[in-house]
Amino acid sequence: MRRLPALTLALVFLSCTGDKLPKGVLPEDKMQAVFWDFMMADVYTMDELAKDSSKVKDNENVKLQQVIFHQHHVTKEEFYKSYQYYISHPGKMTIMMDSMMAKQTRQKNKDDSTARKRINVLRDTTLKAIE
Repeated sequence: MRRLPALTLALVFLSCTGDKLPKGVLPEDKMQAVFWDFMMADVYTMDELAKDSSKVKDNENVKLQQVIFHQHHVTKEEFYKSYQYYISHPGKMTIMMDSMMAKQTRQKNKDDSTARKRINVLRDTTLKAIE
């Protein structure tokens, strides 16, 4: 009976430490920002640089990655260690990816709204000029 409080305390302690990230792994919000830029660099090199035969896609992608790591103050090793961690924890990776997609959707909706407003202003200005 005396061991029950100690066992309960040990279980609480172990459950709290389960969410702690290993040393050298980027926190979810930082990893999300770096990973987003990393994916955008991949898209850029695959889509845009495919049109430019004078550029070697792999070399350009590596250059973009170096810029991204520098901008976010992380090393290549930290990023890849973090990537491996999140890949090996699918629940956390899914949450991170869902959050990234939701942010992108919100940004796209905001951009679309801004574009619609600009189009309406241009339309109204043009119609007034014609009248």
